[in-house]
Amino acid sequence: MASALALALLLLAGVETHAASDSAPAAGPGGQSHLPIPRFVSLKSDRVNVRKGPSTDQAIVWVFSRAGLPIEIIAESDNWRRVCDSEGADGWVWHSLLSGRRTVLISPWTKTPENVPLYSRKSTGASTVAELAPSVLGNVLSCDGEWCELSIDDYSGFVQQDKLWGVYKDEVIK
Repeated sequence: MASALALALLLLAGVETHAASDSAPAAGPGGQSHLPIPRFVSLKSDRVNVRKGPSTDQAIVWVFSRAGLPIEIIAESDNWRRVCDSEGADGWVWHSLLSGRRTVLISPWTKTPENVPLYSRKSTGASTVAELAPSVLGNVLSCDGEWCELSIDDYSGFVQQDKLWGVYKDEVIK
């Protein structure tokens, strides 16, 4: 149990593993992806500029500094994607800085240090593999609409889908 707590603290501090990066879907003519909007993706890099508008002429309003972070695409304009983070902030990002790899944050909205259990199977009665602190980053292996199977460092297991930011309610991922 102590190692699981240590893992949760390390992951909260931003230590994470990097799975093989999937490339973002190729943009069609005019830079539009023709994929559903909204949709979740993740960041490819530890440094991603977020701009006020869809152009390099637009001011940088902040910089994402965590590769793998899940973000939601809420609009497209040519090769630019308007994204929203787990706190509701939005801005524009160049499409090639995004990955189709699915990741999640563990209950980032939690204001108290309430850990979320990573279970050995899809049941709250199952044994706990690890306790995950809020904002821990996980890689999505699959989701069935109620539970998601995640991998986090050397751990894997199941988390209730409503405890995650980076997947939609009832979304199925195979």
